[in-house]
Amino acid sequence: MKTLKTLFRLSAFLAFLISWLSLAEHPSLAQTVEKGALDKTLNMIVGMPPGGSIDGYSRLVQHHLPHFLLGNPTIVVQNKPGAGSLLSVLAVENSRPTDGLAIGTFSSSLIPDAISDPARFKIDFRHFRFIGNVGEDYRVCYVRSDTGIKSIKDLASQDQVIFGATAAGTSGNLNVAILKEFLKVKIKQVLGYPGSAAKRLAFERGEIDGDCGGVDVIPEEWVTTNKIQMIVRFLSNLAPGVNKNVEFIGDALNNNDDRKVYDFMIMPSRMVGLFMVPDKTPPDKVEELRHGFDAMVADDTFRADAQKARLPLAAIRGIDVEREITGLYATPPDLLQRAKVILKE
Repeated sequence: MKTLKTLFRLSAFLAFLISWLSLAEHPSLAQTVEKGALDKTLNMIVGMPPGGSIDGYSRLVQHHLPHFLLGNPTIVVQNKPGAGSLLSVLAVENSRPTDGLAIGTFSSSLIPDAISDPARFKIDFRHFRFIGNVGEDYRVCYVRSDTGIKSIKDLASQDQVIFGATAAGTSGNLNVAILKEFLKVKIKQVLGYPGSAAKRLAFERGEIDGDCGGVDVIPEEWVTTNKIQMIVRFLSNLAPGVNKNVEFIGDALNNNDDRKVYDFMIMPSRMVGLFMVPDKTPPDKVEELRHGFDAMVADDTFRADAQKARLPLAAIRGIDVEREITGLYATPPDLLQRAKVILKE
């Protein structure tokens, strides 16, 4: 009996020794599970309600990203709109590791808001780790065709045009503020709409004359039946479905300071579908998410699904997003003050 016990212990020791020597010879085997390993369930907090492009990008990433991450984790989406999506950003910042890793996506217009008015928004986007950016927010302002408005000049000549509005900090409100400041357009905003889907319903009912929004979420039927007239675009390039006669607002700005302020305010339109995690996230997990994200946006199936969903792609790596945001924080104080005044309108 004693001999059997001794043999058993010796066998166990030899098995342990062989295993240890194998890991020592190939340390990558010991690290595969631990390095970059993510929770089985990831929580994605979306700062806007269902129906708009921010939510659309989140659902696209929810479906595809797990296939490019170690362990193929499940992503659970929670829409948490409020205060122009600031509530979702705060939820990500204050998330606890015990509740699982939180990934946030939000209205990128919060970035210039937070930079130009930190006392009000109390959030610093340099204190997050960005995974990457999926697309751009190619935005236009449009009106019902029966208004007779066909150009920036026509729009500026109106005594009043009624647009819908959500909370401060959203992209639509930023676009309207730009029209008011630089083109002196007289726009009355009807407040209280929770998101772009609600504003579309208001437009259909005739409650508002027009709106500013991403071309990807404008109903195709509105365009093909000439229900709307696109008046102005906010990026210099032409997106699919946008006629070259739709004027670029930058071409109407002759003052150099105007153009600098405009570039500061509109730059977040290039970063839509931003995904970030709290600053306290371990670096190896951040790198795993970034690596998976970069592989995802290059995948043909992902790109095909984005096209089907009418979600434009303009991917930016997480490290480049952080570099651009750091640059925004370096904007001269006098230009920030002017932007702050515009954003408060």
